[in-house]
Amino acid sequence: MSTALPPHLETVLDEYARHLGLERGRSPHTVKAYLADARSLMRHWLSTAPGAQLAELDIRVLRSWLAGQSVAGVARTTLARRTSSVRNFTAWLLRTRRIPVDPGARLGAAKAHRTLPAVLRQSQAADAMDAAETGAREQDPLALRDRLIVEMLYATGIRVGELCGLDLGSVDRERRLLRVIGKGDKERSVPYGKPAAEAVDVWLHIGRPALATESSGQALLLGKRGRRLNQRQARTAVHEVLSAVPGAPDLGPHGLRHTAATHLLEGGADLRVVQELLGHASLATTQLYTHVSVARLRAVHDQAHPRA
Repeated sequence: MSTALPPHLETVLDEYARHLGLERGRSPHTVKAYLADARSLMRHWLSTAPGAQLAELDIRVLRSWLAGQSVAGVARTTLARRTSSVRNFTAWLLRTRRIPVDPGARLGAAKAHRTLPAVLRQSQAADAMDAAETGAREQDPLALRDRLIVEMLYATGIRVGELCGLDLGSVDRERRLLRVIGKGDKERSVPYGKPAAEAVDVWLHIGRPALATESSGQALLLGKRGRRLNQRQARTAVHEVLSAVPGAPDLGPHGLRHTAATHLLEGGADLRVVQELLGHASLATTQLYTHVSVARLRAVHDQAHPRA
């Protein structure tokens, strides 16, 4: 919808954005998504009730907006996120006394359809790391960087935004630890192994100095113009490396995160340790990876056992 919001509602949304970013410590990506949901809700409401006042916002408006999303074919996982988003928005409206009651409190939480994420087999992950290492043998700076990207994502399971946010001081090379700033500005320490350590060393000695400029600052990973690596560049690097592995699914950085978590659990890691490494606020999120492991065990059993 292209319905323009009146100035007083734009002011409300501006204040909501500041609340999310400054008080709640949400990432710019999350703030943008929450704000888009709130703006979409307001536009839907005004398109059906021009001139309506904020204090009149009720449960019928929220349900009508979500119903429209569902009819438009929005995925269940997206619908669940938007339900949570709008409940957050109306709770804030109540706390700031812009509405007399919170209609979002009566809105049932949408059930997300949890699909099992695609992951690499351990042999495919090894082939991907080998492909990245082979590409870096000529010591081209971008190839050295791309090797470090895939090694570090797979070694640690960190988010792509966390990877791009790493500074030189984030890496403890002696203890092989990363200091990662995750969601809500929460800091955690994540270990990495010897292959990733080797990729770090070569990048810092050869790759990064070849790309660094005055605008590089303390960023660990750089784009070809010397600025801090962005998430789009990291995704491109992962796609290109995995394209060299026959039969491997086309995954992005989040796919390597899924893969790292799955392989840790398959190797016997405790679920709560994996939760801490990944920076999950809820253990329920981490438990998804146990379903991945069980699903793969069942697939192998069905294929291999004579009485499956």
